[in-house]
Amino acid sequence: MSFNALKEKGLPLEKQLRTWHKIAGKPYNKTEVDCYTRTRQILMNGIEVEAWNFHHTFDRLCPDREDANLVAQVCRIEDQQQATINWMAPADQSVLETTLGYEQVAVDLTAWLAQNEPDDYVKETFDFGLLEDFDHLYRYSQWAYMMEGIKPNAIVQGQTDVILGRPTQNHHNCNALRRRKHYDKQTASPQTKVNILTLVSGEQQTHNYYAEHGFTYGNNVLRETYAEIKDVEEEHVTMYESLIDPTESLYEKLLIHEFTEVCNYYTCLEDECDEKIKKIWEMFLDFELGHLNIAAELFKKYEKRDPEEVIGEDIIIPCRFKSQKEYVAKVLTSEIDKRLGTDRDYMTLDKLPDDWVSYNIQSAQNELGSPTENTIRIISLHHKRDIVKADDSLKNQEVELLKKGLEKKSLAPDTVKPDELQCMIDKHKEFKEKKK
Repeated sequence: MSFNALKEKGLPLEKQLRTWHKIAGKPYNKTEVDCYTRTRQILMNGIEVEAWNFHHTFDRLCPDREDANLVAQVCRIEDQQQATINWMAPADQSVLETTLGYEQVAVDLTAWLAQNEPDDYVKETFDFGLLEDFDHLYRYSQWAYMMEGIKPNAIVQGQTDVILGRPTQNHHNCNALRRRKHYDKQTASPQTKVNILTLVSGEQQTHNYYAEHGFTYGNNVLRETYAEIKDVEEEHVTMYESLIDPTESLYEKLLIHEFTEVCNYYTCLEDECDEKIKKIWEMFLDFELGHLNIAAELFKKYEKRDPEEVIGEDIIIPCRFKSQKEYVAKVLTSEIDKRLGTDRDYMTLDKLPDDWVSYNIQSAQNELGSPTENTIRIISLHHKRDIVKADDSLKNQEVELLKKGLEKKSLAPDTVKPDELQCMIDKHKEFKEKKK
């Protein structure tokens, strides 16, 4: 793809201030919006939050006052961009509806990144996290139906399957175990750098959203479900950010952040179907090209190197939001029993040592039960069984998947076991037959 971001000047920083009317903007219509317009809005909100956080970190660490002043001005614009993107979501879109959008982002973004990641180890890490977010979508879908009568396809629009993944109760690990091997900044592909930072941004924003909104429901099991999954998102941020080379300089990291923003806005602009929102992506791409130009000049000033050595000549495509059902099903059926190994590797359940450190974490946190397991017990009272939206070929494997993916050690006391799930499914069939 012939687009060299470093050769584009973008809009000068001094021309990027906007009126409050334009900053706040108008929200999309939740009943008409394409599900992947929603996912782009969610992801880009996270991208901007990460950019804002990093610019403030830069400001605290930068010894040069003039450089810090310049980056502070960029930070102000990033914050205004974040407001515009966040404010696209309408007031009548509930927390649970938004939550299903967040998990659709996590599933389809991670699946795309995994298939377009040149580093095999990074790809394996993406695949590992994918099955955890996939299970989160399944758990939250039960609550959306119970609390608000929302069927998951009202949000994911049939583009993402809803069925159990690696059970959430088994996601709780020692955070030191979550840390992975980082890439080598000298040899890593620009695609790898952009992929990781994009996913870190999305997962961080998911954690923040659950932290800020999970308390808003009165049902205590749902509140606890948000707390449990928020904890996993913290683990995901730790896992993905540990893939980044910690020896990158402050100016190198600034360059990669700005380039990641450019790449994501460029992709949003290419893929957006809503013409009103497309214009916003176009405007913000122009803003970010201006920010990238500033970062590139600072990099050249202090590193005495060509920015292309870090980010290359070509634009990177972080994600084409589209259905990833086939790929997710392939990973689900082959890797649901995979766990974090003891030496920054991966193991299957049957290979884990008896003293695996995460068993202690799970036993402590799940001592009184796992809210995400309780969720399936509660939905069975409302709906006779769990809510599953997937092709029959995958749906018919649900019990076998649970058998393969559920840990036998350190199970929560309220765990729904394979025989119980089968019983729920059979009773639901009987109920449907009687209604005919």
